[in-house]
Amino acid sequence: MSEVRGKSGSGSGNTAVDDDRATTKVAAGAPPAIEVAKKDEGPEKPPTGIAKLIAWVMQLKPVRVFLRFGASGGEIMASGMSFQAVFAIFAGIWVGFSIFGIVLAGNPALLDSIVAQLGNAIPGLIGEGGAIDPDALMEARILGWTGAIALVGLILTAIGWLASTRDSIRRLFVLEPPKTLFILLKVKDLGLALTFGVAIVLSAVVSLVSNQGLSFAFGLLGIDTRSPFALFVAWLVGVLVVFVFDSLVLAGAFRVLSGVKIPKKRLFAGAAIGGAALGVLKILGTQLLGGATSNPLLASFAVIIGIMIFLNLVCRVILISATWIAVGMDDAGIDPRSLSPEEIENDRERRVAEARDVLVSAERERLQEQMAKTSGLQRRRLRKKLEKLDDLDQAEKVELAKKR
Repeated sequence: MSEVRGKSGSGSGNTAVDDDRATTKVAAGAPPAIEVAKKDEGPEKPPTGIAKLIAWVMQLKPVRVFLRFGASGGEIMASGMSFQAVFAIFAGIWVGFSIFGIVLAGNPALLDSIVAQLGNAIPGLIGEGGAIDPDALMEARILGWTGAIALVGLILTAIGWLASTRDSIRRLFVLEPPKTLFILLKVKDLGLALTFGVAIVLSAVVSLVSNQGLSFAFGLLGIDTRSPFALFVAWLVGVLVVFVFDSLVLAGAFRVLSGVKIPKKRLFAGAAIGGAALGVLKILGTQLLGGATSNPLLASFAVIIGIMIFLNLVCRVILISATWIAVGMDDAGIDPRSLSPEEIENDRERRVAEARDVLVSAERERLQEQMAKTSGLQRRRLRKKLEKLDDLDQAEKVELAKKR
């Protein structure tokens, strides 16, 4: 039998050979066993160099917003929204001019302002060289077959676009589909679509009044309205009017379509970002349309292609702005589900159920105490009351389970 010797010599039973990584123990009649000593590596070292830079970039809010937008299927949702928006916009303009054409014909200034607003909102949509001729549009009437068909198309497409937008925004907020009655939801969408139309008219009126006010102010100051300064001020005022209008429309859309009581600070911050992005898109819209028309293969319907591309970008801006709000709420520890009407109602039902359980438990204990002190007929009556209480308690629990 061989002996294993260490630095300290031989031992009587076991001999151990030690180094800085392992210890080998030999016992009589047993195979050698190696115990690997774990090194204390200490706390994990923070990243440095390129890894630190990447980690810092990934924590930036804009980066997290775009990552969430992509992970939630934002690209596909924006494409579907823009496809429906094309039909909704054309049908809406046809019906709007059919209904208010007589009024607009008697007010050329308001007509020009509305056409300008639509042209600025969607470059290439209406006006000279656009997809819609304003003169032909003024001849539209809703009393004929074409007007009736356009009206039905407006209702269907507008409701469909708003439904798609609602589903997209709620998905970005990680919310379940709304549980509102289907008919009420569609009536709500139709009302929202009409509100958007009225908002466009009001925006045109505000733009017209502001332009006339500037002209009056320039006249008092003796400034030529065609001077570079006057033109720049008029352009700046127009941009601010459009920015305020777009921001308010986005804020209303996010609040209504999401079905969540978004904190005002985060709601208007996200809407302002969206309004600014839409303003940049409108300013660059002419160049975008020019890029589409430069392709000879698309020359025959380049305007429509340009409008579809523009609307796709607009829908992306809408969803990215909604994502900005959702990420901000997550950073603040605000769960959108806790602010939804469905969750508020569920929370109310939970509180009612808890209060009911407390009352039922107290009544059960009272009946049991009385039963312990009585006998005979009185005890039988208390037992029946207790059984009835248990039956009612079980029925209430089943009813609450069905509602959930």
